[in-house]
Amino acid sequence: MIKKDIFIGIFVGLIANAIGLFFSATFLGQGDDFVAVIKAAANEGFLGKLISLGAILNLIAFFIFIRKKQDYRARGVLLITVFVAVFTFVFKLF
Repeated sequence: MIKKDIFIGIFVGLIANAIGLFFSATFLGQGDDFVAVIKAAANEGFLGKLISLGAILNLIAFFIFIRKKQDYRARGVLLITVFVAVFTFVFKLF
């Protein structure tokens, strides 16, 4: 049961991050195509920042799970958030 809740939290964290990335790329891309914005971000070196902005929705999911006392699902969301932070740090180094 605990592993199932953690995996649900991981899934919710990934989905929230993907939706947040889409919203941030659409908002900051000023109406350009999503793929074009991602390619431009990769070429100009701010893709990591865009991915980090997408992780803001993880904060909302985390606090919803905490408020509902679903601590293991919140732990899964936190795990994905830390993974995204490490990924952007390593992505920025190389």
